[in-house]
Amino acid sequence: MAYSPDYRSFPGASRTAASAAVLDAGLRAYLLRVYNWMASGLLLTGIVAYGIAHTSLIDLFYPVVATPYGLHRTASGLAFLAMLSPLAFVLVLSFGVNRLSTTAAQTLFWLFCVAMGASLTNIFLIYSGTSIARVFFITAATFAAMSIWGYTTRTDLSRFGSFLLMGLIGIIIAGLVNIWLGSAGLQFAISVIGVIVFVGLTAYDTQRIKANYLEFAYADGPEMAAKRAVYDALALLLNFINLFLLLLQLTGNRNSNG
Repeated sequence: MAYSPDYRSFPGASRTAASAAVLDAGLRAYLLRVYNWMASGLLLTGIVAYGIAHTSLIDLFYPVVATPYGLHRTASGLAFLAMLSPLAFVLVLSFGVNRLSTTAAQTLFWLFCVAMGASLTNIFLIYSGTSIARVFFITAATFAAMSIWGYTTRTDLSRFGSFLLMGLIGIIIAGLVNIWLGSAGLQFAISVIGVIVFVGLTAYDTQRIKANYLEFAYADGPEMAAKRAVYDALALLLNFINLFLLLLQLTGNRNSNG
């Protein structure tokens, strides 16, 4: 019978196995923290968007104005400010995560969620509530599936990072151009390509978060790990929200006045 060595009998093997178990447990705890931050941020974003859309606050963002075609809600300066403000929070968190305190990073994350919620208010004016709920659950299922795949796959997704980044930049530029063109065909193409990009980014970012933890677990102290969790949650939250909006554009049912 062939001899099969028991590596547990070698010096240091038990310590290595124990270290691997500790690292694995730490990774699961870290990912749980990241997803808790993401879910909490998504909940706050939804509450703010829904709260503004269904109270008198909507008149501050989208007041009713008279047009030759009747009374319609039009975006105010406050609405445009709400649309642009999330970008400012993303930039500060992205470039300042190493210099910010944990409390500052967490506070900026919550403020980002509030600003994002305010910027999403108009979806309740454009799409039916049933349609929004349906697309939300489709997005959640797609996001969960791709995140699980990104965590478990042995395929190295880092090689696709540059292509996904190029795709992201491309749809941003195309979206800005289409503001002036107003092309329905181009908008459809942007939405389809955007869904592909953010589905890919969800898997890519999940694998990146896992790889970064395994690489920096012992180098990062508790404070840096806490800040990194907020930053990672922000990346996943942005993927989810953008995927939701693109799917809503593709499959959402518009209100009669939307």
